[in-house]
Amino acid sequence: MQLTSLNPTNSNLLNLYPFHQLLATHKHHLPIQTRSVNAGVKVVGGGGGGSGFLSAIGRAIEEEEYRKARAEVHRKGFELEGYSIEGLSIGGHETCVIVPELKSAFDIGRCPSRAVQQNFLFITHAHLDHIGGLPMYIATRGLYSLKPPTVFVPPCIKEEVEQLINIHRAMGHVELNFELVALDVGETYEMRNDLVVRPFKTHHVITSQGYVIYSVRKKLRKQYMHLKGKQIEKLKKSGVEITDTILCPEVAFTGDTMSDFFLDPRSADALRAKILITEATFLDENVSIEHAREHGHTHLSEIMEHAQWIRNKSIVLTHFSSRYHIEDIRQAVSRLQSRVSAKVVALTEGFKSMYS
Repeated sequence: MQLTSLNPTNSNLLNLYPFHQLLATHKHHLPIQTRSVNAGVKVVGGGGGGSGFLSAIGRAIEEEEYRKARAEVHRKGFELEGYSIEGLSIGGHETCVIVPELKSAFDIGRCPSRAVQQNFLFITHAHLDHIGGLPMYIATRGLYSLKPPTVFVPPCIKEEVEQLINIHRAMGHVELNFELVALDVGETYEMRNDLVVRPFKTHHVITSQGYVIYSVRKKLRKQYMHLKGKQIEKLKKSGVEITDTILCPEVAFTGDTMSDFFLDPRSADALRAKILITEATFLDENVSIEHAREHGHTHLSEIMEHAQWIRNKSIVLTHFSSRYHIEDIRQAVSRLQSRVSAKVVALTEGFKSMYS
């Protein structure tokens, strides 16, 4: 599979990586090793003296820029809108996105160890890179004496999931305890007193659905706002419903989907959640929009085209093709960031840097 290369003359890229052009125009030099010494960066190897190529590298890579670049390569997750987002999502290989504050994992991929601690698992569709780790997830929770998890699936695959787990029970002579919930688009499930989840329609090559998790808030009805505390308490004791229930979309996860999701009225809450976690499998002109749609995926240019519908505070891009490097992904993020007011970040765990 051909890897996408970055054009070193691209001005946007040079703004992100001012040293890229230097590396590209000095290919005859030996590889450069860098290491941090106390508060500075020491450059070793390649040549001697304080001028020439090494001097240019020293000027281009300032300590703070270097620190940020390496941190971006190695970081495992990020904080957004009061939530931690972590996991892995590599197109065709594995997807599992974890939100620890919600005790939730979206899809299970190959069951990364961090997912085992999550009580709720939301499966978007039945492709192996999204559901393959399910038996291991259930089994590992049992191994550590954690309570049986609650697993949500589209209703059309409930029977097959039950058969899958029964096969593993029979082969391994183990219990594999879990609660399986077939939750259809538009239905609501109470996760706890202050949280509910509701699926929404997505558009993949097989039946699929995304999920929105809502916080539940109570708001005093307008007609009772003038009353004093004792009067309100009296109404409550008499059985009068004095509050309205307000659902506030917190986190939305699409899983694999075509860009039709952005135009579907059933996606309205997902597009106004605090955080939208969605896919951008293909990022550049080397792969056409038609190819992306043929395989049930979204091209970055389509997200940019539909940016007007995005009302989220933060967007997490996932499910990039394995053909891309971290630098390709970061450049794509900067392109989308220029089109939306939401903060845009990319889940790059598992991807390599072209400099590593």
